[in-house]
Amino acid sequence: MDTENLDKYFQNILKMDVVAGIDSSMNGFQVNQGNKQINKVAFSVDASMETFKRAVNWNADVLFVHHGLFWGVPLAVKESHYERLSFLIKNNLSLYAAHLPLDMNPIIGNNYGIAFQLKLNDCKPFGSYKGFKIGVSGILEKKKTIDEILNLLNIDRKEVLKILPFGKKMVSTVAIVSGGATSEIAQAIDQNIDLYITGDMSHATYHTCLEGGINMISAGHYFTETFGPKLLAEKLKKDSTIETIFIDVPTGL
Repeated sequence: MDTENLDKYFQNILKMDVVAGIDSSMNGFQVNQGNKQINKVAFSVDASMETFKRAVNWNADVLFVHHGLFWGVPLAVKESHYERLSFLIKNNLSLYAAHLPLDMNPIIGNNYGIAFQLKLNDCKPFGSYKGFKIGVSGILEKKKTIDEILNLLNIDRKEVLKILPFGKKMVSTVAIVSGGATSEIAQAIDQNIDLYITGDMSHATYHTCLEGGINMISAGHYFTETFGPKLLAEKLKKDSTIETIFIDVPTGL
């Protein structure tokens, strides 16, 4: 597979044109030279120098990330931005980014990936953002405590940013919007959801949850957005002869 066909593959799965008008991310190839043959694709969350170096050490042809380098506004090519672009070009490492399309995808998306991990039933789109539902809600097979839910996600209380246990002790309904989606807690409260899961935490959210009588897990921006890249890496490996790897560069946030 070459870069042109790899782009078609990603575009077909992620439906990037659907959110073209609302996503500030420059989705698609952000750095690429010509139509080269692809043998190895690395996947990660962030376009950072550490990620780039590890991708190059693995001899990747393309690095696919959730958070790319370009976000819809002019950015001077200097300092860290200069160093990152220079490194990519020097090492002929193509950079591909997918933001909201990877969050909301119902097969290999971040939010649905968390839902699959929790084995949620009756999954429905959740979390309106600029006219699009980017998250998911569903029902647990059996009511569970917050600690049992954390166990399903392979994470413990020490690893999450914050837990606000202001709702039911036994959780049945769950809503999920990965990353920085603290404001969507209001929609979860309106829908009488037992537990809301997102990545970030904000000061104002504390009283919103307390007064709304809802549980909230802020599991970490990075952690909640590892699910999509991992699932897409697995799918590409199954669908082609390309080797894939997930590069884990956790931020603790």
